[in-house]
Amino acid sequence: MKITVTSILVDDQEKALQFYTENLGFIKKQDIPMGKHRWLSVVSPEATDGVELVLEPDENPASKAFKSALLEQGIPYTMFEVKDMKTEYERLVSLGVEFKTKPDMNSPFIIAIFYDTCGNLIQIYQMPG
Repeated sequence: MKITVTSILVDDQEKALQFYTENLGFIKKQDIPMGKHRWLSVVSPEATDGVELVLEPDENPASKAFKSALLEQGIPYTMFEVKDMKTEYERLVSLGVEFKTKPDMNSPFIIAIFYDTCGNLIQIYQMPG
């Protein structure tokens, strides 16, 4: 058994696709019409055959409540690894990404949290060493 797909709830699939590709640098993998919505996924350019992140509509009231609770509590919905936090943070800031927390560059486990424009907090982290 292996993980091949995971998802994030977004308030607008097109806006999410734009943010996740243009700002975060992911690549669109799947774009399949499914009634009112799409099976829309992105992958890392470093692992194009790796785990797909589905940009899933958050129309279900339970989804909206879940996202709202996470946001109110300051809890990231998911996280992505970066190789060089300083470079990635500066790149994202230059693209207008709004950060909730700046990276603590003096910590061995460096994290930062930003808003994804689709109702979620996302954490990026750099492993020690």
